[in-house]
Order: sequence, then C-alpha cells, then structure tokens
Amino acid sequence: MEKIRVLLADDHTIVRQGLRVLLEAEPDITVVAEAETGRQAVQLAREHAPEVIVMDIAMPTLNGLEATRQIIKETPTARVLALSSYRDDEYVHQLTEAGAAGYLLKQTAAAELIVAVREVKSGNAFFSPVISRRLAEQYRAAFQEGGSGRKKNVELTSREAEVLQLLAEGKPNKQIASNLCISIKTVQKHRQQMMNKLDIHDIAGLTRYAISKGVIKTGFDPLA
Repeated sequence: MEKIRVLLADDHTIVRQGLRVLLEAEPDITVVAEAETGRQAVQLAREHAPEVIVMDIAMPTLNGLEATRQIIKETPTARVLALSSYRDDEYVHQLTEAGAAGYLLKQTAAAELIVAVREVKSGNAFFSPVISRRLAEQYRAAFQEGGSGRKKNVELTSREAEVLQLLAEGKPNKQIASNLCISIKTVQKHRQQMMNKLDIHDIAGLTRYAISKGVIKTGFDPLA
C-alpha cells in the first residue's frame, strides 16, 4: 500500500512528537519530515515533496500563513492542513485564501485529524465542525446580502510579509537582509511600501499590526 506522505510543521517538539505517533499508527500514513519554523517547512516541502503538510500558524522566523503561501506557490501538489488553537474567522479566511485545504483546531479529536489528512490528500477540503458551521453561516449571510460579507484586507506581498514578521520580532535591518539574502536598501524599500499600504509610519505600529494579525506570538501558549 502506498502511504500518504506527511510533513509536520510546529514549533513545539512535544506537539510534533504526539502528532507523529498518532499519524504513524495508521497503516496508510507516514511522516517524512518535521519542521519547527515556517521557513524550515518551506525548505523541507521542497526537499521531500510531501502530499499533506500539517501546519501550525504561529511559528518563529516565518509564520504558518506565509509559509503556506510559499509552499503552495513552489509545491502546488502539496495540500496544507492548518492545525491551530486559533479559532478566529480571520485566521481561517487568511489560510484558505493562501491555499490551505483545511483548518482544524488543536482541541479536535485525534480521529478527526486522521480523517482530515486522508480527505485533503484526496483533493477535498476539511474543516473542524465548529469552523464549518461558521463558514456556512457567513456565506449564507453574504448571499442574502448580495455581498462578500467581508471587508477587504490590505494585501502584502510575500516578501513584505516576511519583512513584517522579522521587524515585529525585533530584528535589525542588517539581520533581516542577511536572513532573506537581500540588501539593506531592499529591506528599507519593503518596509516603506508596507507602511504606505497600511498607513502605519513607525516600527511600533507595524509591530502592533503584526500582533493583531497573529503574525507573531506575544507569549507562550502550549496550544498555539
């Protein structure tokens, strides 16, 4: 039997270990790699070509949302399944718009995760029941109102999103340039473009924006 190849991306080792034990107990699933940062997840997806990627949202260096965008762009055959403690509608919408095939809450039952991995591998979408109900209600309301039901967000480019996270994490321009293999002038250019788009004109404001969007963590949460 050909097994479903899974990549686990979560910055907590104990969470990854638990997920590995759970998934590899199934005869049709194997974990091919583990990533503790979003950037590592992008690299490992490129190297191992997994069919399903179980992706946490809040991770250092590169968050799960931006990692998902990059993986879908570079490895379009991969299916991303978001697994997070965040149940806010905004996170769900952002992940699905980035290309994620499903969204599960970490409080979900183990059997639900196994079903979700199989479903997204088969090309279907899969959401936790509470998420599915809210999405259905929102689409129903949007249809009745004849509108989208959502306020359009400011769109940052992939590179701008990377710079935003590193700035919000307190990294200086020189280190950001080194991490992203770009010049300091290019970092400054991206920062200015972000500020213009967001109408935010200082680093503190960008940091608050990043926190409000869940781009970075504000404290230790064993489930985040």
